[in-house]
Amino acid sequence: MLHLYTFYRSTAAYRVRIALNYKNIPHEMVSINLTSSEQRGEDYKKENPQGRVPTIMDDDVKIGQSAAILEYLEEKYPDRPLLPVDIKSRAWVRYLSQIIISDMHPVMNNSSVVAYLRLERGFNDDQVQQWYFHWLKQGFDALEENLRAHPDCGIFCFGKTPTIADICLIPQIYNAHKFNFSMTSYPILQRIYKHCTSLDYFERAKPENQFDYPSTDGI
Repeated sequence: MLHLYTFYRSTAAYRVRIALNYKNIPHEMVSINLTSSEQRGEDYKKENPQGRVPTIMDDDVKIGQSAAILEYLEEKYPDRPLLPVDIKSRAWVRYLSQIIISDMHPVMNNSSVVAYLRLERGFNDDQVQQWYFHWLKQGFDALEENLRAHPDCGIFCFGKTPTIADICLIPQIYNAHKFNFSMTSYPILQRIYKHCTSLDYFERAKPENQFDYPSTDGI
């Protein structure tokens, strides 16, 4: 059975949980507590030398990085596809996804980046929030304009079923809400978020619905 090393608060693991749910892939989850630095321990680094989540183990396959995992799941488990059929549309969905995975997530959601800002640059809470909001705005501005101009954007980023773009978008908007970032300038993103979060496979992947979610966390 496929195993997912996850943490309820991890945005990248959140993406993979949605994909596993949507594709109905049987899996077991193993919690790696990022708040206690378990990801840096010797035991976990044997599984993922980068010391990050998510990681999946599927038979003899062991890989990290959510983008690589999503592509692997799409190829290994093609039922209920998360990429369109034609090459042009697949490239478009990947483009939207990479705005989030490559440009937004690394500078905001990686705990190591925030730790550097606080410990090495002396950022206080307000400065960290300004940093976070700056990159959220840049990314969401680009996504909103791209989606507004595309004829196949509706209740999902593309077409009538979820794609990898939606799987990347929903956790990022979830985090924006968590940090009280205003989404009023993004009606298309809000429409997609509202629809996706009404669906069971997105709902079950939310942080507060995870087995390792602590009752004391204020999410």
